[in-house]
Amino acid sequence: MPWSNQSGGGDNGQGPWGGGGGGAGGGGGGGRPPPDLEDMLRKGQERVKTLIPGGGASPKIIFLLVVVAILLWLATGFYRVQPGQQGVALIFGKAYKSTPPGLDYNLPAPLGEVFTPQVDLSRRVDIGFRGAGDVTRGRSTERDVLEESLMLTGDQNIVDMDFTVFWKIKDASNYLFNIRGQENTVKIVAESAMREVVGQTPFDQAVTTGREDIQDKTRELMQTVLDQYNSGILITTVQLQKSDPPSEVIDAFNDVQRARQDRDRLRNEAEAYANSVVPVARGLAEKDIQQAEGYRQRQIQEAQGEADRFTSVYEAYKVAPEVTRRRMYLETLGEVLGSARKVIIDQKSGGQGVVPYLPLPEVQKRQEQDKKEAGN
Repeated sequence: MPWSNQSGGGDNGQGPWGGGGGGAGGGGGGGRPPPDLEDMLRKGQERVKTLIPGGGASPKIIFLLVVVAILLWLATGFYRVQPGQQGVALIFGKAYKSTPPGLDYNLPAPLGEVFTPQVDLSRRVDIGFRGAGDVTRGRSTERDVLEESLMLTGDQNIVDMDFTVFWKIKDASNYLFNIRGQENTVKIVAESAMREVVGQTPFDQAVTTGREDIQDKTRELMQTVLDQYNSGILITTVQLQKSDPPSEVIDAFNDVQRARQDRDRLRNEAEAYANSVVPVARGLAEKDIQQAEGYRQRQIQEAQGEADRFTSVYEAYKVAPEVTRRRMYLETLGEVLGSARKVIIDQKSGGQGVVPYLPLPEVQKRQEQDKKEAGN
């Protein structure tokens, strides 16, 4: 054998694993053989047998160990979804169910995988500006991003719009696997929707009274687009932070606004004056109309009464002409002499004892009244 002692000397020389033999030259070269691999494997098997009860590895014990290992591996598939989260279970990389908060099970890795994103967290995206913390002064400063905030209105004017979008996860499965870069997608959709809404709104309305309407329309348009993407995102609020003209023309715009306020103030004063004068004039006109109507009715009734009286006198005259003529004569004398100041005394009836009376005070009053009328 190659590992046997090939030395020709008679000493018990050792090989390379034994002590050196021969002389200084080591010419003997004989020694022990190297380790046997089969012997090492056999000794390892014997040591394993000593660790197993009974001194041998029966097939039942090996099967039991395999079953225990499989059960331990399957037990790692239990998972818990915390409150405010939504679980999405995957098998072979494909989502197959969504789970509410609580304890659930899915096949363990590498066959299965579970994602539990926070769905009740309100997220925000700022468009048109960026906020940066100012630690030294204890407040936050904002930086305007003009390429996002400058927009064209419906009447071809430029407006500076800064706004914030608040959103949540509506469907975790769609949110995780239907779109990439979810926050960036929300930002792009928000900017596009805002530009479309502002492009249909006049400048005056966009910077004054139409802010709330712009917010509502933008939110609805964003939700429609994201639902078309099956993004699993819910837009809760769109909040305008600033809606102003560009800084280069803000002074001129403020002058226009002040002029409009003066116009509105003068218009309101004129309307208030008109509201105070017109009702009075209408009341006077209505009063005159009512008086004229009353006078007309009175004249009509008087004329009707005169006509009826004449008709009745005529009917009576046809029945008794002599009596009617006598009565009419006496009535006429009564009307004529009733207002006269002359007193007629019939002496035949014994009127000699009447004392004459001269009304001097009445004469004086009448003379003074005549002088006043002549002076006027």
